[in-house]
Amino acid sequence: MEKNDDKMAVGAKGLKFMIVGILVMVAGLILLAGGGSKDPNVFNYAMFDFQRLVAAPVVIVCGVVIEIIAIMGRRTKKDEK
Repeated sequence: MEKNDDKMAVGAKGLKFMIVGILVMVAGLILLAGGGSKDPNVFNYAMFDFQRLVAAPVVIVCGVVIEIIAIMGRRTKKDEK
């Protein structure tokens, strides 16, 4: 069995997908940010809007799926060069 250490486990296309996945997850975390109140005695309904309860978690999960595809994706001959 021949050992080849000069090739990366993830190809160039996979690395690009990984960067996109990280950016998507960061966008989801940005959607989660904010909504707090300056006065702790005042309840702020903005904490429980669609953006924070539905949109942000869906965007983060999409980023994780992109990361899984980037890591587990099949390499092509073009990526092996």
